[in-house]
Amino acid sequence: MTLIKSISGIRGTIGGHSGDNLTPFDIVKFTTAYSKWLRTQEKKDRYKVVVGRDARISGPNVKQIVIGTLTFCGVDVVDIDLATTPTTEIAVTEFKADGGIILTASHNPQQWNALKLLNKDGEFLNAEDGKFIIEHSKNAEGETNFPEVTELGKVEEVKNFEDIHIQKTLALDLVDVEAIKEANFTVCVDTINSVGSLAVPKLLLALGICNYTIINNTTDGKFAHNPEPLKENLVSLSEAVKAEKADVGFAVDPDVDRLAIMCEDGEMFGEEYTLVAVADYILQNQKGNTVSNLSSSRALRDVTNNYGGTYEAAAVGELNVVTKMKQNHAIIGGEGNGGVIYPELHYGRDSICGIALFLTYLAKCKKKVSELKATYPQYFMSKNKIQLTPEINVDAILAKMNEIYSKMEGVDVSTIDGVKIDFPENWVHLRKSNTEPIIRIYTEAKSQALADKLAEDMIKKIKEVIG
Repeated sequence: MTLIKSISGIRGTIGGHSGDNLTPFDIVKFTTAYSKWLRTQEKKDRYKVVVGRDARISGPNVKQIVIGTLTFCGVDVVDIDLATTPTTEIAVTEFKADGGIILTASHNPQQWNALKLLNKDGEFLNAEDGKFIIEHSKNAEGETNFPEVTELGKVEEVKNFEDIHIQKTLALDLVDVEAIKEANFTVCVDTINSVGSLAVPKLLLALGICNYTIINNTTDGKFAHNPEPLKENLVSLSEAVKAEKADVGFAVDPDVDRLAIMCEDGEMFGEEYTLVAVADYILQNQKGNTVSNLSSSRALRDVTNNYGGTYEAAAVGELNVVTKMKQNHAIIGGEGNGGVIYPELHYGRDSICGIALFLTYLAKCKKKVSELKATYPQYFMSKNKIQLTPEINVDAILAKMNEIYSKMEGVDVSTIDGVKIDFPENWVHLRKSNTEPIIRIYTEAKSQALADKLAEDMIKKIKEVIG
């Protein structure tokens, strides 16, 4: 059982001992520290925080503790309850709140939950702010002077805020509802029994799509399969796409910030190519730059270069990508795990926006999904991991790998985030996860066999270093 504190939030498994897992005591401590952080941002009489959650089983319990703690700290709460992560991010600015807390462990299994912390812009806290909260959580009980009863926070309940999110998405200049209606698509979607079951059908209807099938379409939080939207977890979606003779399939993770696309033949479009395709469409209509993280496909770089833009890579993590996008004035960016960030709407990974933009492009290009994929540079990825144990010194392992490959001619090594080793024809990225107790090993090459072999060789090398 694990408690992980990082720029991706406070994430842990439910149950067990305080300090080792996400227990009620830990939730109170971190929420109290967050309320203290709010007061360092701006001096005012009242503070307001938006709280949203995905549908995982522990969500209602965690929400009660978070809202109760915030109000006892004198913070007013806008409770939007079941909502996607991007919906909650948009709600922060819509309600002119001072911050937001999203209760979701994203792609992690159902025993996990997390507090994802937002600033007044609806964006994730930076490393300095995250450090403040972690440090003050250690002594939250002794440091905090709680307000008297007349100063307790108040709770406003707001239902169906995803409707506002969808309205804002449809208002984007590059979302063409009429083109999508005219295309008369048949669509299948796997919403993993979480909040996508609420938002995605509303989006499809708003886009004029009447022929759609939603599988795993409850909000009971009982995830029908491993919630990470990877090929091996989407067998049921593949079967549905073929059975319904659908034009396209979509899969979202439990909080709907990752989007995987499936071709009309039931084969994966590839989650790495979600961002590539959306960026291709955006760059056809607007000249500009792009950003993705170091673990993302080279295909985005190639597409960006084709349109005369500049591509840059950031460290893994939405905050890091957003920071680099702002520095680079990027008009589209995100992460190769299916995370599309379109600043025209907001600076957050957003599958609702991603679906609308992709369907617009599909309608306009008049290609099958498989035909569209064939137009892009063909790269193949292998995503692997090594489970960590307390005795494994990750920093020492990564330092040794850097030492080994930095000496090789024709090899570029970056240590911005773990160790990224760029060979002329392929690359490997080794890093400690922000969300799980693992070392991630991502490789990319021009065939799946080469990507798998590179990963196999790297795992073997790491195990040799571990000894």
